[in-house]
Amino acid sequence: MAVNYWPDDYVRKRRTAREAIRLIKPGQRVFIGTACGEPQHLVSELAGQSMNFTDIEIVRLLSLETAPLTLIASKASSQSFGIRSFYSGSTIPESLAKNRRFFTPINLSAVPHLFQSRQIPVHVALIQVSPPDDFGWVSLGISVDVTLAAARSADLVIAQVNPRMPRVLGHSFIHMNDIDVVVEHDEELLSVGAMTESVPALAIAQHVSRLVDDGATLQIGLGSIAHSVLQSLWNKNDLGVHTQVLTDGFMELTGKGIITNQVKGLNEGKLVAGFAIGTTNLYEFLHDNPGIEFHPSDYVNNPAVIAAHNRMVSLNVVSVMDLTGQVAVDASPHNHYSGVTGMLDFVRGAAQSPGGKSILMIPSTSRDGRYSRIVPILEDMAVVVPRSDVYYVVSEYGAVNLFGKSLQERAIAMISLAHPDFRDELFFNAQKLGLLGTERSLKESIHAVYPLKYEEVVKIDNTEVTIRPIKPVDERRLQEHFYNLDRNDIIARFFHKKTTFVRDDVASMHQIDYHNEMTIVAVVGEFGFGRIIAVGGYIFDPHENVAEVAFSVSKDWQRKGLSRLIMKKLVDAARENNISGLVAYTSMNNKPMIGLFNSLPYKVKTTYEDNLLRMSCRFDEPTE
Repeated sequence: MAVNYWPDDYVRKRRTAREAIRLIKPGQRVFIGTACGEPQHLVSELAGQSMNFTDIEIVRLLSLETAPLTLIASKASSQSFGIRSFYSGSTIPESLAKNRRFFTPINLSAVPHLFQSRQIPVHVALIQVSPPDDFGWVSLGISVDVTLAAARSADLVIAQVNPRMPRVLGHSFIHMNDIDVVVEHDEELLSVGAMTESVPALAIAQHVSRLVDDGATLQIGLGSIAHSVLQSLWNKNDLGVHTQVLTDGFMELTGKGIITNQVKGLNEGKLVAGFAIGTTNLYEFLHDNPGIEFHPSDYVNNPAVIAAHNRMVSLNVVSVMDLTGQVAVDASPHNHYSGVTGMLDFVRGAAQSPGGKSILMIPSTSRDGRYSRIVPILEDMAVVVPRSDVYYVVSEYGAVNLFGKSLQERAIAMISLAHPDFRDELFFNAQKLGLLGTERSLKESIHAVYPLKYEEVVKIDNTEVTIRPIKPVDERRLQEHFYNLDRNDIIARFFHKKTTFVRDDVASMHQIDYHNEMTIVAVVGEFGFGRIIAVGGYIFDPHENVAEVAFSVSKDWQRKGLSRLIMKKLVDAARENNISGLVAYTSMNNKPMIGLFNSLPYKVKTTYEDNLLRMSCRFDEPTE
């Protein structure tokens, strides 16, 4: 069959929006291009002609609408439209909740197959494209995701040709021969302004940045937390991108040379995404950029493809989590694109990547602070990420790794991430649910806020060692540290032979308030599974306004300077908490401890008490 020269066909295919929309027939299923790529001119005309239609089913990803199609469809007397919105979240804003009956739960990676297999046949696709190049190819620009599959499988393709749509490279092109109707219309693309920063977002970003290594490949979602996280990565090197949505934050990191895409392991040299939401500057950045490729969601969100990247890091914001690790996700009223999610695809793909990490980020409370986003158990919300798929979790109060942890360990970890005002209630509910043993008691330390400023990573003998305050989740590894100590080191630390270190014996070291009690540990190994190799801590004596310090170091890590590093942090913490000085009790034969205390830049006084050496110093009495 002869094919006409495409420019001649282009002229023949031109219609007004009014003429194009009139080609839609009763009972047809109409797909509307997604996210900021929505063809607003066509959608407005579709809404305007709604009274002319009968039983039209609109297929779209859940999004905020520029034309009130859902409102039209939701009218009891309306027979014009039905709405099928793909949505795989749990909780939704009130503005969207009234239309929940239109939602079709599905993962984003599965939507293209749904169209291409004709299990849900698309009769008409309303899309927005760039002007054709010299060879007749147009680009779907900032919205490839599921739009490409819908356009290729639709019976009738109506394209709004907009000169403002960037020509984005990759798997984003359709030839004019595959477009049936052209509506030329110049209009601004949907865009979003700069994200507002918040205190929780900035705190979460601080914790997350410590989990992202140089050379990592990133996926991150939308919103103020995601924006703050990207802003926090400016000290990283050779980052790559394989993400569902591209935002201005990625553009800024690319401009600074932080994102290079050179060590991704797949699509090296290319920033890969499915669609973009951002400012007009971002859209200009995308235009004809050879370092950027957009691909459909069945590729971008394919867990096998995600897992093929080096050090894939998946960063997603969730709305509610329970103490066992179950996750609920909401639709955001502030995004043009929300609801259907590839979160689970990326969670699972990142977990299978060499050196990969799945990180879930959760603000501890609702925006007004009235409700905890960490709850005892998810009861009336659908679970989007099962507890078995949850790894790293970060709130503004810390970071934990739930993988491989028991329900009791998970409950302790999640309570430590909650806002201090809600921890008592969570603790008692955890006991009520059987997640915590009844023998556990509530201590003042349950309200403690983890002091991230004392955390530091150092390299000793080519091994990374994290020096940080102890956390409630360190209980078991602290016990293991003491059980593995040399016999002589146990005597030096506890002043007698000791063979058992039950939970109650070490509780005062890991159930602390970071003020009157402070314990600093040195940890090696993977986050959440590391081994404690050194411990130093103080307990405040209010009568003398001094803090008693004690240390222990694993035998294979002695004489490497760990105790001095820990001592410095203990001094900093004690001074900040208005403690006047330090005191230590040790045997006269414990030369390492004596040398450590005498290395302090303060005058040291030495006395003897009950066959023990007592060393003390005051911070207002420096040696010089």
